[in-house]
Amino acid sequence: MTDGSSVGVVKRISTEVGAVASRDVDPFDVEAARYDEWYDTPNGRATFDDEVAALAPLWPPAQPRLEVGVGSGRFARALGVEYGIDPAVGALALAAHRGVRVVAGRAEELPFAAGRFAAVLFVVSLCFVADPERALLEARRVLAPGGRVVVGTVPRDSELGERYAQLAREGHAFYSRASFLSVADHVGLLEGARLSIVGARSALLAGHGAPDSLSREGIIPGAGFVALAGEGPRSEGRRVGE
Repeated sequence: MTDGSSVGVVKRISTEVGAVASRDVDPFDVEAARYDEWYDTPNGRATFDDEVAALAPLWPPAQPRLEVGVGSGRFARALGVEYGIDPAVGALALAAHRGVRVVAGRAEELPFAAGRFAAVLFVVSLCFVADPERALLEARRVLAPGGRVVVGTVPRDSELGERYAQLAREGHAFYSRASFLSVADHVGLLEGARLSIVGARSALLAGHGAPDSLSREGIIPGAGFVALAGEGPRSEGRRVGE
């Protein structure tokens, strides 16, 4: 697990990455490599391992799979995701180098046919989407019957989420672009897209006494990272473009 509080985790954005940037420049594009390099630091590796440990038990083996907001492709590679979409071309170049089949595009307008994927992944990306409700409806549209959407989030009401939100208010390059969501917000969005919650795991569990595991089953209050799994209906009955 990570080293005992959200203070260490937040270094990725407050000191190691954290310059304030113009709103006219997409930092996930022009600063993609520098942001990605944080995961090679000791704290970055520990945090990444915790988050993957929460996601992996919920992530199905069926293929093909898509990550929305794939970024540099670290999570996609760790979880065996074949396809990724992101609006940041600089980040997509890193993902392609990691073997992900990448497409430039937005979560609200996925350029894929209905029923194309067995699973769709979001890792701390819905908070950066202008219309998360539409993004999840799009995820369900491209999901095969009975497929799964897995969402990983830093909850707004966790200590880490509150620190991120404070940095956002201060104009941080990355997090000033985010609208942070609670776990309840994510559950509501998934259920609103007709995705039934079938699993949840929590990670970044400082103070929760879980020395033998990087993640634990369920939604643990205060956890710095929560993963939720929602499954789509096994029969379609959907209108085109819904």
